[in-house]
Amino acid sequence: MGHDAATFASAEEFLLSRLVGDTSCLIADLVMPGMSGVDLQQWLIADGNDMPVIFTTACFDEMACARALKAGAYAFLRKPFSEESLIECLDNALLKGVRPKRSTVKLLGSDRQGA
Repeated sequence: MGHDAATFASAEEFLLSRLVGDTSCLIADLVMPGMSGVDLQQWLIADGNDMPVIFTTACFDEMACARALKAGAYAFLRKPFSEESLIECLDNALLKGVRPKRSTVKLLGSDRQGA
């Protein structure tokens, strides 16, 4: 799709990279080894970084979801999710360039039949 992308094994690995300030959108799992996705989001916000965050999760946690939404999460994608869902979220987040109003945040489930 023409985007530069980088992958990291953990939130800590991402934070130690020199890419944090150059990241236009973050896609993170809620549950990761070490720091959780929501904790990563909170750290970024506290550091003054307001990049859009798209969360993915197989283990939906209502409290973590509420915390992330309050902090301005762009979207949640429940695993398994379609490639199209991810692309749509990413494109919209990059077009906006800033966090949307909470009322526009989408909570997305799987759109695969039988999944």
